[in-house]
Amino acid sequence: MEGKLGSFGSFIQRCKPYIAMISLQFGYAGMNIITKVSLNRGMSHYVLVVYRHAFATAAIAPFALVLERKVRPKITFPIFMQIFVLGLLGPVIDQNFYYAGLKFTSPTFSCAMSNMLPAMTFVMAVLCRMEILDMKKLRCQAKVVGTVVTVGGAMLMTLYKGEVINFFWSQHIHVHSSSSPDTTGSADKDWLKGSILLIIATFAWASFFILQAVTMKRYSAHLSLTSLVCFMGTLQSIAVTFVMEHKPNAWAIGWDMNLLAAAYAGIVSSSIAYYVQGLVMQKRGPVFVTAFSPLMMIIVAIMGSFILAEKIYVGGVLGAALIVVGLYSVLWGKYKEYQEKEAETIPEPIKCNGEHGNTTTMATIMEVDDIEMQRSKETGVVAVSAPMPQPPMIAREAPKP
Repeated sequence: MEGKLGSFGSFIQRCKPYIAMISLQFGYAGMNIITKVSLNRGMSHYVLVVYRHAFATAAIAPFALVLERKVRPKITFPIFMQIFVLGLLGPVIDQNFYYAGLKFTSPTFSCAMSNMLPAMTFVMAVLCRMEILDMKKLRCQAKVVGTVVTVGGAMLMTLYKGEVINFFWSQHIHVHSSSSPDTTGSADKDWLKGSILLIIATFAWASFFILQAVTMKRYSAHLSLTSLVCFMGTLQSIAVTFVMEHKPNAWAIGWDMNLLAAAYAGIVSSSIAYYVQGLVMQKRGPVFVTAFSPLMMIIVAIMGSFILAEKIYVGGVLGAALIVVGLYSVLWGKYKEYQEKEAETIPEPIKCNGEHGNTTTMATIMEVDDIEMQRSKETGVVAVSAPMPQPPMIAREAPKP
């Protein structure tokens, strides 16, 4: 019975990173739906980013102050600069550039660009030597092929529609049409500008994961690091908003969807997400964390079909199938790599051959040495294993009768 409980416990430990990352994708999906409604009602995305990280800082800072007051390391100048850059990459550049690119392009194209995150993170991790790419090994081939298939599935899911798949629940949901302007007919110049902004946003988000993995090795207080990044992002976002938004009423927020969007995005998608991603990244690396991001598109499509009665097309189903296959390939390669690292950390027993062909492990030899040392301390005699030189034999005369 104890053996079954132990194996079940080890199985749960192995499943924790997968459960955590899948749960985060559900949290991100809910944030996208709530944020979309808030932005359609006229809220400035610059102000939303400020309130989002202000809520994130207020939510996680008390836990960091209480739980890590004894283990929090000192902040040196290099660590401060890394935290400053993390706040600039994630809260400021990624989120603001993504929303700005969304205005110049279409939501479909924006989702397609953001799903290039796993491939971009994998390439950056290889360049930074955080991922060892040996194409002779099957696990490395699986990671490369899975990354390409995942990106291809995301592009197919967003750029190809096909016929509409009608579900029975969507026929009974009626949603009012949005009054937001359509951006699909924008000029080529604006489309190119939006594409560049989306590429910069995706590159900043991938760089955030790489730098976060590096910073966590030098600053081990994870809660404190998350709260500092959110606080630094809040200050930087305030400065950007003062430059970009000149209307004082843009800061107005009430008990409405804008407040819910800021609170939900700050608590779930910033504070909790940064902390959980950091913990998983410390064990499995940044490529493992970003490999789950395409699942968000599938979750949003299903939730949108239930809540907003959005249409699901054949291309979306085919793309989702490719995403699942590619994601499984990447995770299989990462799991095999994790098994190899675990096997390397467990040294094999060193065997010594005895006089009669018997084998004893090094642990047994160490135990015998410990016993001999204890006996020597009790008797006051120190045993020396080296052979002592024998004095020369002296011939004595026999006694005379």
